[in-house]
Amino acid sequence: MLAAVVGGLLLLWGVLLLLLWRTRPPDLTVREALRLLPDLVRLVRRLAADRSLPRGVRVRLWLLLVYLLSPVDLVPDVVPVLGYADDVVVVALALRSVVRAAGAPAVQRAWPGGPAGLAVVQRLAGLGGD
Repeated sequence: MLAAVVGGLLLLWGVLLLLLWRTRPPDLTVREALRLLPDLVRLVRRLAADRSLPRGVRVRLWLLLVYLLSPVDLVPDVVPVLGYADDVVVVALALRSVVRAAGAPAVQRAWPGGPAGLAVVQRLAGLGGD
């Protein structure tokens, strides 16, 4: 079960790095790119603890965590590549929904990384982080 969570997160990190390459701001450094996944984890934790956000946003974050820790997946993790791909899709959709619902000011307040990484997250979430 822990291997599924770690595998899903690593696959998500790889997908984010590929997306980052396509949407990278010119001032994004390699160091900020590599920190994207840890910064996203801290962002989720901070948004989940933010009592000023609507309850629905925080509930979505908890449901995401339950899904990742659950042994039941849309596609079993024993299926090579596809087993972790469903986790990546669920995580990406949940994060996009949460970031859009929380709004740009809440995301900016909770973002632990640099401005270039924040611009990538906002761009991927459709917030227009330019």
